[in-house]
Amino acid sequence: MSSAKILSVLRAPRVSEKTARLQEASNQYVFEVATTATKADVKAAVEQLFNVKVEAVNVLNVKGKVKSFRFREGRRNDWRKAYVRLAEGQTIDVMAKA
Repeated sequence: MSSAKILSVLRAPRVSEKTARLQEASNQYVFEVATTATKADVKAAVEQLFNVKVEAVNVLNVKGKVKSFRFREGRRNDWRKAYVRLAEGQTIDVMAKA
């Protein structure tokens, strides 16, 4: 997989209190990915970019919220989230690479 394809599949890491708990408890990392990305695409991209062994990938679609923008109602874009579980003993420094 080329570096351009990797960067188009993995958009950004999602960092929050919930993702920090997942990292500590079950060695899972959360990424925002392209809406067309498959589990196989995400697995290959993470393994190549971070040089780790991926055990499992779960993906889900997040629907955009309805928000008001200066007296008009608008809608945020839909996006796709991937939960990536790594093999035992492997870690990713999400803030350094991404």
